[in-house]
Amino acid sequence: MGLCQNAGKCGGCYYQGIPYEEQLNRKEREVRELLDPVIREPYVFEPIIPSPLSTGYRNKMEFSFGDCEKDGPLTLGLHQKKSFYNILNTDDCQLPHQDVDRILHETRMYFTELGIHYFHKRTHTGYLRHLLVRRASKTGEILVDLVTSTDTAEFETGEFQSRMNEIVSDENSAEKAADPETMVLNGWKDRMLRLESSGALEGKFAGILHTRNESLSDAVIDNGTDVLYGESFFYEELLGLRFRITPFSFFQTNSLGAERLYTKVREYAGYDLLKHDQESGSTAHKPVIYDLYSGTGTITQLMSSVASQAIGVEIVKEAVDAARDNARLNGISNCHFIAGDVMKVIQEGGELLHEDGTREDAPRPDLIILDPPRDGVQPKPLRKIIEYGVDTLIYVACKPKSLARDLVPLQTAGYHVEKVCPVDMFPQTNNIEVVCLMRRHT
Repeated sequence: MGLCQNAGKCGGCYYQGIPYEEQLNRKEREVRELLDPVIREPYVFEPIIPSPLSTGYRNKMEFSFGDCEKDGPLTLGLHQKKSFYNILNTDDCQLPHQDVDRILHETRMYFTELGIHYFHKRTHTGYLRHLLVRRASKTGEILVDLVTSTDTAEFETGEFQSRMNEIVSDENSAEKAADPETMVLNGWKDRMLRLESSGALEGKFAGILHTRNESLSDAVIDNGTDVLYGESFFYEELLGLRFRITPFSFFQTNSLGAERLYTKVREYAGYDLLKHDQESGSTAHKPVIYDLYSGTGTITQLMSSVASQAIGVEIVKEAVDAARDNARLNGISNCHFIAGDVMKVIQEGGELLHEDGTREDAPRPDLIILDPPRDGVQPKPLRKIIEYGVDTLIYVACKPKSLARDLVPLQTAGYHVEKVCPVDMFPQTNNIEVVCLMRRHT
């Protein structure tokens, strides 16, 4: 892989320029050095699972508008390393598909031609804030979302009107009659669609969106989203299931890598053995499986075919709604999702909501899969999880240091680490996921 134009300037690709095989060796060694001092008994450390793609693998990118020097030209891309204000143009970023780079470049050129300003973090004035691009690896569908402030004062100036009239062609008289912001957004939408129709993109737009963000923070906040073209979602496929994804849905950023990650989770859960028993007509007990911190319910659904019930618990209601929609989309009837804090649900129990509106108490789990945020499981919910006393725990860690910390109380409570496997979901960076299988001593 050749170096991008921002090598050494952007803080994203820590391992850029290092052969991928060596990246894997380093990550495997780092995980082992972190966990070996913590794990108290012999365990199996499995070889690292590589990402199917080492470049062009990311299905989601968030870019910022800004500049790279005071009063410099408009830039659109990623933050310069160790800088809160400087934004680097990122037209040749090698983490997403090349379609994303082309969309980024065309968007920047369009708003540069119009002379529209970015949202200044100090003065809180200006229009352009972020560009969010998602591209499905399997389907090639693209969702692009322009995130702006509501400050449109500059659109009222004669200078802007003149530039806008030059860009909007004479035949688009209806656009010229629209309000200035609508003209700007429609012009950008048309540039995106021309990019597709010209053959410059390998994928196709599922939706072109505009989101208003009135927050003073630098985060992407949805204060209202309009669909300029198509739909407000796109579809991605994982291990035979189909998932509907919106701009703000949580979904693994490496779709092909996620298939390998979730295959390992299913292996540790004894998925193949359970499936064999099921297919052979065995009367063996089908487990109740809990997926804690379930997000949009990917793991929950992938485990449903071997479970009597697969139950996801997630605090973000929008993610739970998306999980229910995806389960319906995939025709899965034994998946249930509880919207609530993991600590509260574990402590007090949860209710399952059925399609007909009836409710029932959630059953106790036989197997728990933990897929917490980067900070891991907080001490109180971890104690409640331990009190369940399930025989098998599977911990999916996106931050190995959090896993190492949480393994201490888990082992003290009688859980034995049986297997650990790193899975590289983030090539070119120093991030790594780890799947850990634990069984309770009897």
